[in-house]
Amino acid sequence: MIKSFYLNKIVYIIAGSAAVIFLLSFFVPVFFRLGELVLLFLLLAVLLDALLVFGKKNGFHAERQVTDRFSIGDDNKVMLHFKNQYGFPVRISVIDEIPFQFQDRKWLRKLQLATGEKKELDYFLRPVTRGEYVFYDINVYVHAPLQLVKRRYIFAQEKTVKVYPSYIQMRRYQLLAVANKLQEAGVKKMQRIGHSMEFEQIKEYVRGDDYRTINWKATARREGLMVNNYTDERSQQIYCVINKGRVMKMPFHGMTLLDYAINASLVLSNVALVKQDRAGLISFAENLDSFILADKKPTQMNKVLESLYRQQTRFLEPDYEKLFSVIRNRITNRSLLVLFTNFESLEGLQRELPALRKIARYHLLLVVFFENTELRSLIDRKATNMEDIYIKTIAEKFAYEKRLMVKELHMNGIPSILTTPENLTVNTINKYLELKSRMSI
Repeated sequence: MIKSFYLNKIVYIIAGSAAVIFLLSFFVPVFFRLGELVLLFLLLAVLLDALLVFGKKNGFHAERQVTDRFSIGDDNKVMLHFKNQYGFPVRISVIDEIPFQFQDRKWLRKLQLATGEKKELDYFLRPVTRGEYVFYDINVYVHAPLQLVKRRYIFAQEKTVKVYPSYIQMRRYQLLAVANKLQEAGVKKMQRIGHSMEFEQIKEYVRGDDYRTINWKATARREGLMVNNYTDERSQQIYCVINKGRVMKMPFHGMTLLDYAINASLVLSNVALVKQDRAGLISFAENLDSFILADKKPTQMNKVLESLYRQQTRFLEPDYEKLFSVIRNRITNRSLLVLFTNFESLEGLQRELPALRKIARYHLLLVVFFENTELRSLIDRKATNMEDIYIKTIAEKFAYEKRLMVKELHMNGIPSILTTPENLTVNTINKYLELKSRMSI
């Protein structure tokens, strides 16, 4: 802890006023004595204030409470704890040296603490890039009772925090999945089709149960309607396949499309494990980057999280043919492959379509790509001149091409999702539950 001495602005104002009084004393000599009195009282007041604030060796204490990791794209809580150990109330100004990635150069908080009072200060940080963030010192300026002097305390609180994919979002969906309440988060509840699911138990009939599931033998024994209860088929393989090429570098609300895809992959993998399916991960660009074989062991989620934490966008074109070769050789059982990618033109999709058709021949391939929300704002904006008309027309053309891509994939037997980045997670889980309920996997 380092201590420093500072004068408040009011001291300089009073000293400047005394200088003005001395200047006036050239014309009115009586003012000279007045200026001397002002300076004398100012000096005595500063000395008294300094004695009060520096009279105690450790008059103030501060510390930071922060987790070891942050969740990207979410508000992460940071707590500052203060304790006034002086024998009088104090007013403080706090500057917390937060990581440079936030680019907040005006971080300042002001508090008042009574004698011996403890107080907490909470604030939230929203990181938009993964990696290591370093917190440094806490600077506390304690103002003396007369507000003429302030003493700076520097509390060494350096700590490195790792920013991971959105585990806060993952936990939220996990709790909903465990309680079978995913629909409360906007995730649709799909009607089950057929009864080729796994048998779970025989239970009493309640209103709303499908009468076709009535177990007549059990009904005769219990003298009350009994029905067979089925659960979704388990141990199905779900792979999140993430394209790390240049098209995933596009920004949206401070985060790249790759970050949105990573967050959605983390949540989907966790929901799949809760549903007793096996979750795996593939990331690729011009080469295969990471491959985690689908499994449902307790350690699987940590492996997926650590792998996603290290993913970075590359500025090269992805190789879908190489992706097909890896999938064909290393994934032997039919699986659901959720491909997170992006296509900005119909020609770009058609170039990769042969490889996508090959993958879809052996697995259920779900292509997830992004709607350009900036185009929507251009389309909705009123055109006032010829240039605006041209821009509006081009925007409508690109938006129409996105819809054509969905149709093109559908014609080739490949289901797809065209979504905005903020709705990516919900729409992906919706589709997963739909495919699972229709026994498409």
